[in-house]
Amino acid sequence: MSHQLVIRGGTVVDGTGTAPFVADVAIDDGRITAVGTVDAEGADEVIDATGMLVAPGWVDVHSHYDGQATWDQELAPSAWHGVTTTVMGNCGVGFAPVAADRHDWLIDLMAGVEDIPSAVLAAGIPWGWETFPEHLDVLEQGSWTMDLGTQIAHGAVRGYVMGERGARNEPATADDIAEMRRIVREAIQAGALGFSTSRTLAHLAVDGEPVPGTFASEDELFGIGEGLRDAGAGVFEVAPLGSAGEDPDGTTREVEWMARLSTAIGRPVSFVLIQVDSAPTLWRDILATANAAVADGADLRAQVAGRPTGLLAGHQTSHNLLDVIPAYVELRDRPLPELLELLHDPEVRERILGWEPDDATQARLEGAYPKTFVMGTPPDYEPGPEKSIAAIAEREGRTPLEVAYDAMLEDDGRAMLLVPLLGYSDGSSEPVLEMINDPRSVLSLADGGAHLGIVCDASMPTYLLTHWTRDRTRGDRVSIEMIVRKQCRETAELYGLLDRGVLAPGMLGDVNVIDYNALQLDNPVVRDDLPGGGRRLVQGAQGYVATIKRGVVTYRNGEPTGAYPGRLVRGAQPAPTQTGPA
Repeated sequence: MSHQLVIRGGTVVDGTGTAPFVADVAIDDGRITAVGTVDAEGADEVIDATGMLVAPGWVDVHSHYDGQATWDQELAPSAWHGVTTTVMGNCGVGFAPVAADRHDWLIDLMAGVEDIPSAVLAAGIPWGWETFPEHLDVLEQGSWTMDLGTQIAHGAVRGYVMGERGARNEPATADDIAEMRRIVREAIQAGALGFSTSRTLAHLAVDGEPVPGTFASEDELFGIGEGLRDAGAGVFEVAPLGSAGEDPDGTTREVEWMARLSTAIGRPVSFVLIQVDSAPTLWRDILATANAAVADGADLRAQVAGRPTGLLAGHQTSHNLLDVIPAYVELRDRPLPELLELLHDPEVRERILGWEPDDATQARLEGAYPKTFVMGTPPDYEPGPEKSIAAIAEREGRTPLEVAYDAMLEDDGRAMLLVPLLGYSDGSSEPVLEMINDPRSVLSLADGGAHLGIVCDASMPTYLLTHWTRDRTRGDRVSIEMIVRKQCRETAELYGLLDRGVLAPGMLGDVNVIDYNALQLDNPVVRDDLPGGGRRLVQGAQGYVATIKRGVVTYRNGEPTGAYPGRLVRGAQPAPTQTGPA
């Protein structure tokens, strides 16, 4: 038979964890029809993948495209990194349900928690819904480069049911809880993939208030969880207390109730887990506690990052080391060409670098210097201590501020410094590696669409391949087949998306063709391309020969084709029983 698309002669990493093997892949009517030796004669399109990796499209279960999905079909930068399915509505923030007079409140909640400017969201979101099912109906009219699933968020539910009481984290009454349970059940039945909540004190709205639900009682959490049990579906996703390092012992306490919740409602509970400096080995105890609870019948999955969590610092980002210097702050908001001209002026340089801090500020800077790194090209997210501005300054007989000043002038003033805050210990990412290797961890936390002024972790899928399987020199690496399985099959299975994440007949034709030897991250850059001229950090990659969604090529050699075969995913998707149209 002739096929619509044949990927010929590639090294297949099929998502199951099986060692790579050379094979052809055929796709027809949006689904894979053969993996093996395929007759390509008469095929509508043939991609020669000789010498290339052929892997499933990445399944990213932690993004924040809730606003962007309403105005942008591309869903970049995640789309640039081989993602063919993403799940949004994480961390307790989302845009449904919502009363007509509460749009701005939900916008400010998302803006504060996820660093997406309110003005951008206000200019971009068309609204047109109140209930969560109505929200899904609106999303269902869209199409993107990838499939899009979403969860119902605690902040939105609490604000809708309780109004200002919910927004200000007042205790929920029995009637409030019953209504929230009903709304969550209705959302899951309509196609939400789960429910999300945030309890970390680091998640604040624009007005400084903790996200609604931060201090929710067990009665409220378990009552809402019953909505998932009622519907018989959905994941309960948690950003727990302590996950940002604000109360390290908090996460330990959180695991106990999460385990009881999972057992009570018979649903998976997935929680954020990151190593923190204040308790650098606590994450290991938390994993052990969670895995012990699994042995007792709970279904707990720790969401872990593929690289340290931190921020980027440059002239166009939200923060950098020079922000404490008044002479620099006076210039900070000027257009970049004008700012650069001034920073190259010897008198301006002397005025900025000749500044003398008070003792408290000096102490803060001294603490920051060893933890601030020159990234280089390609960007290095696991830098050794020798790349810190403190170490460079000592070697070169300069001050750390001079090193930072000069480094940020590179690349026409677009260069950035790396400040890893979580998951980086004693000059290495060894805690990240150990978390990745845990059999029940879920690769996550890329945060596509969020934190636009401080970081771009949407590139994490590419980093997982380049760093952990090929480039790492500061410790052990892992196999390609393990990394592919962790960010394809295992992430898909968590949310019940059993029709993707593996290259096998009957599965969705979601595929990446990758020039593995040439695969490389670009340096992060800033673009002013959001609604209303809003600014965001983005990061591309080299080496993606083709990204294919439902048998349709969406990217060729990193360039979009203009095809948008991605659709809204409503609810869990069963494993295919036979080859058929998608």
